[in-house]
Amino acid sequence: MNARNRRNPWCAAVCLGMAVACLPLAGCKTWKKMTTSKETLAEERKYGATADQRIEELTAAAKRASQGSHADQEDFTQSLVKELLDEHDPRVRCTIVDLASGIELPAAAAICRGALEDPEPRVRMAACSAWRKRGGEEAVELLSVRYRGDREIDVRLRALRELGDLGDKDAVPVLAKALEDPDPAVQYRAVGALKQVSGRDLGDDVNKWREWAADPEGSTAEWTIAEGVRQLF
Repeated sequence: MNARNRRNPWCAAVCLGMAVACLPLAGCKTWKKMTTSKETLAEERKYGATADQRIEELTAAAKRASQGSHADQEDFTQSLVKELLDEHDPRVRCTIVDLASGIELPAAAAICRGALEDPEPRVRMAACSAWRKRGGEEAVELLSVRYRGDREIDVRLRALRELGDLGDKDAVPVLAKALEDPDPAVQYRAVGALKQVSGRDLGDDVNKWREWAADPEGSTAEWTIAEGVRQLF
């Protein structure tokens, strides 16, 4: 057997190996999809629905409850209380708080109130937004407390923003106090909130807003003149 023929068996083996290795590639996407599907089903059987599935189910249940009777809404709200207490995923808890924000029942208010003390900052931020949606005197009080006492800067900034969006003049004292905060981000957010609450625009100069906050009523005439000049340009 010459050298060329002696090499042929090795060449054939290599070619056969390559061919066999390539066979699954044509169906790899299908195989991956089947495997992923089986793994997903196994996970669901073991751990229950995923966070996305729970969010979807809660949203659908909220829609059904809103179209039902008062008793249906009460039952749904009570189920939200239980879900919030049992839920470990912050994303789902945020959804629960958001859904509760649109329900005018004591249990829904309790959910939004309790969420302000949630250990997860994202949930506390969602609670701030919930109270802006709910509005009223309690909203101003709770958002003010959250701004003053929260340990996370993002939550404090969210509380200030929601106070501004409320547009309630009762929020002026806490917003004025925020102008004295050493953090420039807090000062800037307080200025933005005061613009919304006051309905005026003194620019972004913190010192001007501090002067206004010291005597809001006495600054009314100055506001009117300044705004009139700005509108001319």
